[in-house]
Amino acid sequence: MQAMKQRQLKKLTILHSNDLHGDFLAEKVDSGLVGGVSMLSGYINKVRNEEKNVIYAIAGDMFRGSVIDSEYKGISTIEIMNLLTPDVATVGNHEVDYGLAHLLFIEKCANFPIINANMYLTVNGTRLFTPHFITKIDGIKILFIGVLTEEVLAATKQEELIGTLVEVRDEAEEIRKVTDAYKTHDIDLTILLTHIGFERDKKLAAELAPDKTIDMIIGGHSHTYLEEPCVVEGIPIVQAAVGTAQIGRFDILFDGLHHRIDSYTWEAIPVTEERCPRDKALEEIIDKYKNQTDAKYGRILTRFPHAYKQTRRNRESDLGDLLAEGMREQLGVDLYLLGSGSIRGDSLGPIVTLQDLMEVFPYKNPVIGFRMTGKQLRQAVTYLMRDEAILAEGDHCENFQFSKGFLCEYDCVSHSILQLKMNGREVQDEDVFMAAAENFFYSTMEETMSIPLEEIQKNGDPVRVAVSAMNVLEEYLMSHDFIKLDGVPRLIIHTGEEQSV
Repeated sequence: MQAMKQRQLKKLTILHSNDLHGDFLAEKVDSGLVGGVSMLSGYINKVRNEEKNVIYAIAGDMFRGSVIDSEYKGISTIEIMNLLTPDVATVGNHEVDYGLAHLLFIEKCANFPIINANMYLTVNGTRLFTPHFITKIDGIKILFIGVLTEEVLAATKQEELIGTLVEVRDEAEEIRKVTDAYKTHDIDLTILLTHIGFERDKKLAAELAPDKTIDMIIGGHSHTYLEEPCVVEGIPIVQAAVGTAQIGRFDILFDGLHHRIDSYTWEAIPVTEERCPRDKALEEIIDKYKNQTDAKYGRILTRFPHAYKQTRRNRESDLGDLLAEGMREQLGVDLYLLGSGSIRGDSLGPIVTLQDLMEVFPYKNPVIGFRMTGKQLRQAVTYLMRDEAILAEGDHCENFQFSKGFLCEYDCVSHSILQLKMNGREVQDEDVFMAAAENFFYSTMEETMSIPLEEIQKNGDPVRVAVSAMNVLEEYLMSHDFIKLDGVPRLIIHTGEEQSV
């Protein structure tokens, strides 16, 4: 009987990435190379040669993060992804950065299915993408379902013609629609490809567990690095951090007799020279793009005394201080609010080229100037300092970086602002400040700062003070050499366990 059961076991290997963000090139770490799509592709091809049944899936955000991606508006990325030959991918929020219409065009350029079940057109109630993908490998029939975070709507609002005609529906409800229609007796394995973040993945698993239709969740969006799967109600949840420095790997023994997973192992595999051969053909394609962007964007803008860094989005950083102050100084406003999520790299300098700037701050969004009262500023800061934002771990916790002259001291234990100052003076409710932010953050102020936009507009009409935020920073860096920060903190946060500046 045991031998009969063993003959029914089939091995299935599932490789997965998420939040690649155009991370095409390997980086020098210590004495070796780490990451890059050449070694990522080399590892995927190596596993495909070693194992009989292999699937490679991508859980969203292939785009945005490199000058190669930005220069070609994702077309280069799709060409490179086609050479990686994923079996399936889901849509991430950054897939819409170049516009919904452009995304639908890019989807047609992909040689692999891109799925999403919960993004709809409101005019006729149809989905923008195919909601699922079914594949059969060695007799195992697998159903993939893709879902996306509603944060994508913040980007679609920027599109005047079609942005308001898109909605993102509840993930669990849409998954149930697909499983009801396709989870027939011959579907052996159901895998969610999600781009909603690790915390939401856990809630989704708990919500769907009673249905007994979901076998695992491969996630993205929150850039979460895991040492082992998080198992919720028997459903393993995994994620492979961010970029190409690692790839997730499931090795599954599937029980064909009972149509279920018998056992599995999972790990995040480091993409290094020691274990990942290079894909020379793919390197030729990358070099073609890189040579063109190097020639166009390789000129030096400035230099710093040392590299400036950002390690966590929900904390003040040297890099955030530098960029926010550069925007304020160039635009002549009282306060610049720079969304931490606009900073796509973790380090800039000491030598800064235009390409370096574009990779750290790739957004060419317009900048909006607006008046903000002291009362509104205090309200916004109180919202930004809420526990779920300021105490959260992970790379996707959003907040703002503030320009010179701003100071907030906040106590997480009493949930109170101890001091809120502008240029050394305590902020009063009746004060009025000229502030500025990228159009994306201005238009989503109610979501990001808990202030209705109409309340801000009562202070006076907004003004477009710059066509492109990146252009402003380029001019600032070109006109300032050897920039040193003043070392004065903008945020002092008391967590109860330690003081973080």
